Amino acid sequence: MKKIKLEIVGMSYNQSQAGTYVLVLGDEDGLRRLPIIIGVFEAQAIAMAMEKMIPSRPYTHDLLKTIATTYQIDVLEVLIYSLQDGIFFSKLITTNGLANEEIDARTSDAIALAVRFGCPVYTYENILSEAASTLEDKDRSVSEIEEHINANDDDAHEEENAPRSRDFSRSTEEQLHELLNQAIDGEDYELASAIRDEITKRKAS
Repeated sequence: MKKIKLEIVGMSYNQSQAGTYVLVLGDEDGLRRLPIIIGVFEAQAIAMAMEKMIPSRPYTHDLLKTIATTYQIDVLEVLIYSLQDGIFFSKLITTNGLANEEIDARTSDAIALAVRFGCPVYTYENILSEAASTLEDKDRSVSEIEEHINANDDDAHEEENAPRSRDFSRSTEEQLHELLNQAIDGEDYELASAIRDEITKRKAS
């Protein structure tokens, strides 16, 4: 089956699902967009690698790359190979110079590593046909793509284990701060991020 190369078009905060981002991939023709809902930490990891920012301490994906290169393992490509029940499945194609191996990975983790290794990302035509949005204008901004996605919820699919939306509308600001402290103490950083987003949104309004 022929593989289709994808490029990262951009990334934007997901207005319709708190604590998540929309990662937008585009095909080589530039007219189809594959939106994937990912978590905030994975989004940050991808963004930092794209901007070539070096953290004071290595992120998990930086650590994985260091371990891989130390043991002379290279990532040749990322393949988004399946879409099941609205969830993308991906794998890393790696080599140690003697043999290639396929390693199952969440799509956001795989892309975070792809950016760090400078390797291509591929998918299949049947996945694009099922999940991609077709845009007449290939130069539309990520925010316009996000608006299109938010207006058509069926167009947005999740990666495996993507965080679900949480409703904090009935919580007071004081309760939110208390929940935030509890989440941090319990090392539930995904929940903490969602709560921080809610607090920030309320302060801006």
